[in-house]
Amino acid sequence: MRMSQKKILLAFSAVTTVTLLMRCGGRWSRTADRLRSDCPALRPHPAAGPKAKHTNVAFLKTHKTASSTVQNLLFRFAERNNLTVALPTQACGHQFCYPRPFDGHFVHPHTLPPNVIGNHMRYDAAELRRLMPNDTRYVTILREPAAMFESLFSYYNQHCKTFKRVPKGSLDAFLERPWRYYRPEDQGSMYARNTLTFDLGGDKDHPATDAAYARSFAAEVERVFSLVMIAEHFDESLVLLRHILSWDLDDVVYVKLNVRAPASKRRLTPGLAGKIRTWNWIDAHLYDHFNASLWRRLAALGSACVDREVRLLRVAKERLLHGCFGGRRPLLRLAGQIQNKDLRPWQPSAKVGIMGYDLPANLSSGFSSSARELCLKLVVAEVQYTRILLRSQSIRYHRPRLSLHSRPVPDAPTGPTTASGLRSLYDRAS
Repeated sequence: MRMSQKKILLAFSAVTTVTLLMRCGGRWSRTADRLRSDCPALRPHPAAGPKAKHTNVAFLKTHKTASSTVQNLLFRFAERNNLTVALPTQACGHQFCYPRPFDGHFVHPHTLPPNVIGNHMRYDAAELRRLMPNDTRYVTILREPAAMFESLFSYYNQHCKTFKRVPKGSLDAFLERPWRYYRPEDQGSMYARNTLTFDLGGDKDHPATDAAYARSFAAEVERVFSLVMIAEHFDESLVLLRHILSWDLDDVVYVKLNVRAPASKRRLTPGLAGKIRTWNWIDAHLYDHFNASLWRRLAALGSACVDREVRLLRVAKERLLHGCFGGRRPLLRLAGQIQNKDLRPWQPSAKVGIMGYDLPANLSSGFSSSARELCLKLVVAEVQYTRILLRSQSIRYHRPRLSLHSRPVPDAPTGPTTASGLRSLYDRAS
């Protein structure tokens, strides 16, 4: 009898833990209801009832813009809601054969038809329209061009021919005479000029004398994308993301991923920042245009509404981290110092310090496997998460065809970066 009671208590604890972590309790639903009543623009029409969550989302993942953090929350949302994420074929790696323009043939057949797409690509409107459902919401994110270019110059210094030509890898030297080092046809040249423009499918090398091009390009992006987030105002951007997708607060909880170590960053002088914006003139126009657009949309919601929702988001994040890691945050460390190799983010070179997360020691073993996976996926890096999703979706793709004597699922990654592998990482830290 005592053993039976113990099993019942363990089962109840597991269910409660998952419920609390995945939905943060009914408290957040009630808070969201109050928030809608305080935010007229978020309130559904009285006759329509609650809005259903929008589940078809195309995220154009730009470079060095906090896009890995957005991708992670999209992946977690897709898994919780049993959605299909379009993923690259193995020949493309973890990106859709970037920098080639996106093509539907780059999508792994086990991940079709998709609801969500979010790995790096070069945007091609026609190809994405053919792939994604008609009611897909398109979202992307931009970052202030000077800060972004400093990050690109550091991150891709050993992978971009233009940057490798610069003596001693000097950003100042490059910006003094950029045409001395830059070749549009070079491998990796998309990292060296107007990277945002290139990622969005535009002409990174359009003559600066044609200012009308930047205006027309921004107008086209605005026509297609339901939301252009701004990295410097990340939480405020998530307020708008929740609004256009009708998502819950816990759907946009996040931790920052793929950030550089402070020692790898450089503070820019106003003069240097101005040179970067001049060199990346289309990116600068895009950023200024959509930064202003973001704040107009936030103003329409009302500052009190936005401030309140940002506070609630930050409280929700703290509660989830506390629930996942017992009051101790996941440990932010340089990639090479992370004990669990499967949690290490990709590092472009030894000269660039990329931060990732390690698990606290002596984690509680009271969580169910589902709760452990939820917590781990908050801190899993992009490459590993892509493999996890491809593995799980390949299994789901073959499941109707499997029998007791079927062979293992072909053409899907194996190894420790699967759901069971993640559980073992958590167990080893316990």
